[in-house]
Amino acid sequence: MKSILVVDDDKAIRDSLRMILQYAKYEPHFAEDGVSALAQLLATQFDLVLLDIKMAGMDGLETLRKIKDIEPELPVIMISGHGTIETAVEATRLGAYDFLQKPLDKDKLLIVIRNAIDKKLLLLENKQMKEKVEGKNVILGESLKIKDVLNIIDRVAPTDARVLITGENGVGKELVAKAIHRQSRRKEKPLIEVNCAAIPNELIESELFGHEKGSFTGATNQRIGKFEQADGGTIFLDEIGDMSQNAQAKVLRALEEGRIERVGGNKQITVDVRVIAATNKNLQDAIKQGLFREDLFHRLNVIPIPIPPLRERRDDIPLLATAFAEDICQRYGMAQKKFSHEALQKLTTMDWRGNVRELRNIVERLVIMTPSTAIDASQIELGASGARTAFDDLLSLGGTFQDFKDRAEAAYIKKMLDEHRWNISKTAEALDIQRSHLYNKMKKYGLTRGEESAEESSES
Repeated sequence: MKSILVVDDDKAIRDSLRMILQYAKYEPHFAEDGVSALAQLLATQFDLVLLDIKMAGMDGLETLRKIKDIEPELPVIMISGHGTIETAVEATRLGAYDFLQKPLDKDKLLIVIRNAIDKKLLLLENKQMKEKVEGKNVILGESLKIKDVLNIIDRVAPTDARVLITGENGVGKELVAKAIHRQSRRKEKPLIEVNCAAIPNELIESELFGHEKGSFTGATNQRIGKFEQADGGTIFLDEIGDMSQNAQAKVLRALEEGRIERVGGNKQITVDVRVIAATNKNLQDAIKQGLFREDLFHRLNVIPIPIPPLRERRDDIPLLATAFAEDICQRYGMAQKKFSHEALQKLTTMDWRGNVRELRNIVERLVIMTPSTAIDASQIELGASGARTAFDDLLSLGGTFQDFKDRAEAAYIKKMLDEHRWNISKTAEALDIQRSHLYNKMKKYGLTRGEESAEESSES
């Protein structure tokens, strides 16, 4: 049963609301003034507050301010017999869900209450989902180098300072950008990501700043660019070193003036955007070669954050591999698989040219392709040189997703047959399928050894 706190100094109103709320299967609680209402809020969890505007002592608006300080997401519906437009606007600005005039209409009141509680539940679900997703984006590591990065993030995130993240491919530059935004004052506003390397030079200006209808061939509608979409929030310019010179000039102007202009337009549009940029290139070298603007570099490089490659933080590899395995098993609904101490040591000695991204890919490969719940060193076929594996061969053959799934299933069944010396009963038991089902799969994929009959005779 949802609990509702009614705050009103009029006993007749409280009694009336008691009957309405109890009839609608709510659990009402009551306070005669703002002070006692706040005391109850600190002691009890409520789903909604009905709050009168005019009360002796602390009025409704002041009580609303303090409620939002205590519990920002608690929906508050203001009620008043002396309401004005100015009061309603102020209450909304302070975070009230709605404003209702006395005498209260029972049906309208119950609809507003239901909608407010539903919205609270939806926001809570979204928050939990967001936390679950962002939990997978946590920067893992206990090495001194990664702790230095985390310390910089903690210091710079609450500010609006521009940040330039540098490092090799796969080190986690995007994770750093997300962590900065998540800890910033702009976290409730959007984080808009732009991969500058993935957008053709002739389209990047339109992508960043938008365009007006008819501004070029194919511009059949007005387009809102990434800077406008990020207004109030953060824009993450990934691979900024691949941006064209013309686009660089426009980005520089946007940073200097806080305004942008759509392609084909002549209107200056004010935007409030925090810029985080990232690159795997040496921008100092690019400046010397005339490929990157030095003035833009200095605008972006207010807070530089260099991310160390994985080979410089090898102590973090066991932690990362273990966390990736847990996440992958959970995502695929698989039994939890763990690395042996020797396997983790082997991973630690390897040359990770693809850094954390490569490590995660290989962990996923091992989790999928290892039949047992224990992954030992002998199952790590990728050596320090990055030797080719059977999984790479499966990927290289192309085809549809179904083609890949069939190839993977055939390879797995073949592996299990080999492990059980083509003993059909034992293989079917290991795969947790019926023998007839296994025979059908073998026929489908053309899996033969030429000795099944001899094996079958040994089973009988």
